[in-house]
Amino acid sequence: MTLIEIVAPGPLATIQDRGRPGYAHVGVPRSGAADRPSMDLANRLVGNDDSAAVIEATLGGLRIRTDTTVLVAVTGAPVPVRAGGLSVAVGTAVPLPAGAELALGTPAHGCRTYVSVRGGFDVATTLGSRSTDTLSGLGPAPLSPGDVVGVGDLHGPWPAATEAPLDSTHPDVTRLIARAGPRRGYLADPSGLFTGEWVATAHSNRVGVRVTRPAGSAAPVLRHRADMPELRSEGVAHGSVQIPPGGEPVIFLADHPVTGGYPVVAVLTASASGLAAQLAAGDRVRFVED
Repeated sequence: MTLIEIVAPGPLATIQDRGRPGYAHVGVPRSGAADRPSMDLANRLVGNDDSAAVIEATLGGLRIRTDTTVLVAVTGAPVPVRAGGLSVAVGTAVPLPAGAELALGTPAHGCRTYVSVRGGFDVATTLGSRSTDTLSGLGPAPLSPGDVVGVGDLHGPWPAATEAPLDSTHPDVTRLIARAGPRRGYLADPSGLFTGEWVATAHSNRVGVRVTRPAGSAAPVLRHRADMPELRSEGVAHGSVQIPPGGEPVIFLADHPVTGGYPVVAVLTASASGLAAQLAAGDRVRFVED
């Protein structure tokens, strides 16, 4: 079996796939890649099935070494990438020679980058998934220096395309398309979420992204209606926007809990959820109602 050594994981690197759906009724979150479109692209570039596991690196810094020549691809947040000492492009599948390192720099923007290898990273499954769930603790532990991860066998056809054109522009304000949520009526101003801009805070992780109003903003602060009954805990979906009593929205990402007790006033579209997963502290956001 081909083996990949984790030379350095960066701030946080985990194994992720499409998660473990179907267990929310027993309290198990889906988890999986935070930016699912980027993970899917990484797998397609090396010819993997969509279910193959990848490495999700947060804020770059990942370095891995292979003992056998493998085909790898990097997608997601744009980072400087070196394969065997040579600069390579994000969104391109390249061979990584035996004994060589793949190294990620710091993202120019965004925060999560995906590394795929042809055959997928082969770790033990938990409830049918290889994903690390940072909230529940299910799945493999976050990667550490010296960890060795196997690569699965793949004898299928070579990928039809090993390059993907990527949009290198980064908007000043990320537009998150959302639909009205089931508890929108709990807000004193139901349109307040969609009014003005928000800023992603450092109090964010794979569970969710917390946003706040920019300093000096005249946009309304979100408040719960005093005349509404207290909510019982109820199910929440990936991309849900929940409003705690403090009024700072939380966008639920891959490792979100299966239930919550605060009103969900909007739910992001699938593509917007991927954009939310790439928000870094200080990024400006505008919610746009679908």
